[in-house]
Amino acid sequence: MKQKPSSRNEYNYFSKLGTRWNDNDIYGHMNNIVYYELFDTAVNKWLIKNQLLDIKKGNNIGLIVQSGCNYFSSLAYPEDVDAGIRVTEIGNSSIRYEVGLFQENKQLASAEGFFIHVYVDRSTNKPLPLDNAFKEALRSIFIEL
Repeated sequence: MKQKPSSRNEYNYFSKLGTRWNDNDIYGHMNNIVYYELFDTAVNKWLIKNQLLDIKKGNNIGLIVQSGCNYFSSLAYPEDVDAGIRVTEIGNSSIRYEVGLFQENKQLASAEGFFIHVYVDRSTNKPLPLDNAFKEALRSIFIEL
């Protein structure tokens, strides 16, 4: 069964992201790998904004252990994209982030992706339990599906 795109109201946090000239491929639309870059940028932007990730000196880092994407309609430079972010699963050391990419003023996602981060110690790569403050911040974008 083909998945249907989510609507904006199924996300409770949005970040505006710009596309770049080199995002378009020879067919005139955004190359599929760029969608994954936008997913990663949107989530990490949220984590940094909420002081949950120190990319230079923090002890914990998130490693992607699984990801996927469904495409519904094309995006292309020079449009801006609204990235809706939600969390659908919070584990002991893992989180499932889902991101919907929306054209401005469109209610249905052009693409939806997910990835699972496992948070590990930067030096040992061993999983680290998420602390209560981290989990509390995640609950602000948590949606039960």
